[in-house]
Amino acid sequence: MKIVTQADRSFLPSLKKVVSRGQATGASVEKTVRSILQAVERGGDKAVLRYTKQFDKVSLKPDAVRVTPEEINNAYFHIRKDEGDALRLAAKRITAFHERQRTKTWMYQDNDATLGQVVTPIDAIGVYVPGGKAVYPSSVLMCAIPAKVAGVRRVVMVTPPQKGPINPYLLVAADIAGVSEIYRIGGVQAVAALAYGTKAIPKVDKIVGPGNIYVATAKRLLYGTVGIDMIAGPSELLVVADDEANPVHVAADLLCEAEHDEDAQVFLVTTSERLAKDVSKLIEQQLKGLQREKIASKAIARHSVAFVVTTMDEAIDVANQIAPEHLALSVDNPFDYLEQIRHAGALFLGRYTPPAVADYVAGPNHVLPTGGSARFFSALSVNDYVKVSNIVHYTKQELAKVKDPLIRLAHIEGFDAHAKSAQSRFS
Repeated sequence: MKIVTQADRSFLPSLKKVVSRGQATGASVEKTVRSILQAVERGGDKAVLRYTKQFDKVSLKPDAVRVTPEEINNAYFHIRKDEGDALRLAAKRITAFHERQRTKTWMYQDNDATLGQVVTPIDAIGVYVPGGKAVYPSSVLMCAIPAKVAGVRRVVMVTPPQKGPINPYLLVAADIAGVSEIYRIGGVQAVAALAYGTKAIPKVDKIVGPGNIYVATAKRLLYGTVGIDMIAGPSELLVVADDEANPVHVAADLLCEAEHDEDAQVFLVTTSERLAKDVSKLIEQQLKGLQREKIASKAIARHSVAFVVTTMDEAIDVANQIAPEHLALSVDNPFDYLEQIRHAGALFLGRYTPPAVADYVAGPNHVLPTGGSARFFSALSVNDYVKVSNIVHYTKQELAKVKDPLIRLAHIEGFDAHAKSAQSRFS
């Protein structure tokens, strides 16, 4: 882990590099994604299956794309009871948290005018679940359960096909979460199918869930054709630690995030150079023997930095500049700093709140903004699965009270028809 102190000339350049880490899509990636999107829009299922064979090395027929109820039922026989219980516990806690996010239709009276907003769920959403180097049943729960809480009727899941059956943990998680349809399709072609619709995969209104750079680029390019939650990049964790923080815990937390993939970003901001050095040594020790040691070690080597500052206020300022996906405060009184933190996807407060607890069983959503986008994006929530429409109702008497300023504003903007539409009620 690279360590830089405020006195180092490299401090500000290192910080600037981290702050600007938001992944810029390469021209070649975007070109590839555009060609796949166009092919699926024109060719439908044939294009989807062609790319599935090309990229996933799996040959499918259109009638085999959708996972059957029998496959879902059989998945339960391939996991242990305690594993199923763990998934159900996580689902229960995720549901409880997201039920508190529900917003209702509301109205109020302004004299004889009725104003308000009506809240309605989106009709159909698509959940993208990555395949690749890990299995993410927790992401299935995190994406699908808020949709069900919001009242979405059709929840569709897509995930890259395997040469054998789909991972049983994904199928069980989808069943527990109330997913309506599951398709063994992944990559850009899956995102395109969800956005445009094919004969085998009817279109949805919004696509959520994490994916690689190709999936993220596809979502970005399709925004407008379909809604999206956010454009997710590699996983991130920033730990703010004071002099009393336990370096063993800090190192373990950083590795927790680093093991996601080689591009994962982990940062430490501390008031103690001694702690930074201890954490760096302990990371090397704790790496040994991890199942994903190679992945985590590459992430640490490529994308880990420890910033040493003088005060906790400076540490929080650095954290705000970085705007991480996950922000852990390893301090005794974390709530004292809560109001100072402006930008973070999720906050883990105190010595005994490892990020892993929120990844699985705490309840808050773990689909979070990355790459500094916590400055303007929020964690996935029930709000991502509803639409809000404004309500306006005026009586003739109430319209009369505002008719003259309405007409004046219409004339200012040069819209005579606007003015006449109001005047016509009094002709």
